[in-house]
Amino acid sequence: MTAVTGAPAPAQAAIAQVQSRISSLQQRIAALTGSPLGASGTATTSTTFAGTLALAQSQLDGQAPSSAGGSGEAIVTDAKKYLGVPYVWGGTDPEKGLDCSGFTQLVMRENGITLPRTAAQQAKVGTEVPSLAQAQPGDLVVLEGGSHIGIYVGEGQMIHAPKAGDVVKVSKVWETPMTIRRMTTDASSGAGAGPLSAVLRSSVLGPSSASGATGAAAYQGLFDAAEARYDLPDGLLSAVAKTESSYDPSAVSPAGARGLMQLMPGTARELGVDAHDPAQAVDGAARLLAQHLDRFGSLPLALAAYNAGPGNVTKYGGVPPFAETQAYVRKVAAAMPGA
Repeated sequence: MTAVTGAPAPAQAAIAQVQSRISSLQQRIAALTGSPLGASGTATTSTTFAGTLALAQSQLDGQAPSSAGGSGEAIVTDAKKYLGVPYVWGGTDPEKGLDCSGFTQLVMRENGITLPRTAAQQAKVGTEVPSLAQAQPGDLVVLEGGSHIGIYVGEGQMIHAPKAGDVVKVSKVWETPMTIRRMTTDASSGAGAGPLSAVLRSSVLGPSSASGATGAAAYQGLFDAAEARYDLPDGLLSAVAKTESSYDPSAVSPAGARGLMQLMPGTARELGVDAHDPAQAVDGAARLLAQHLDRFGSLPLALAAYNAGPGNVTKYGGVPPFAETQAYVRKVAAAMPGA
């Protein structure tokens, strides 16, 4: 794949990033299929994303069902060896702790299945199972609007890393799942066919593009779940995301704020989140806004603290006299339902 000349610098940078990701995916596919993609050094159809995807999937088609990953029972057996591992936000190392998506990613990787990092991304891959009644051991069960994920073990139960202060354990599936995803191949029904395609498409296009959702709709499940978890007003997080980034998870402000919720790097570190990961950013912003609401007791002051910092709200005894902050509070309030 060659560089595109004559394009604006930002476009060239974006193209280079996509080319790099495709190159990395080609290497992963070659490792999975045991054959190189494009034996010569010249460009072939396999050097395009579509060609790479088609070739990889064709090489997997017709193989034994387990070639796309371990059996469901094997996945459950493997998952149970982590029972008792403590929950740690952002955790991917069982020696230190795991969060929900770190746990599922680890178990699936050990069974030959590659997943994206976050629960929201994992909820887009594999093949959808219509209902819990049709779920099989090893399926991914996605709850709380896409912010929590676990592995189905059968009889209405799942194994998961629940929350801070808890450990990996088996629990009842306590609500109707937002989605159930099958990553293994069911020989009788074909369910799970093409998991590699789903994973790769999600890796290149991202979860929102892969599902076709855009704007607020792409993240509504995250907003709703976080508002319920932290007892925030309905529509607050969507309004903040709209005002901050216009729902762009790759946005970077002149001041250095990043991602969907425009978190400053220092703030993101304090919250323990990746500002460019929508699921983590929404949860981090929700926690921050909940803290501001508890501290200042009103939504305008909480929004002012989110924009200008809590120190300025305390210093001025209200919304600071900054034109940007005052306009920000009005914009977010106007974007909320019932405004």
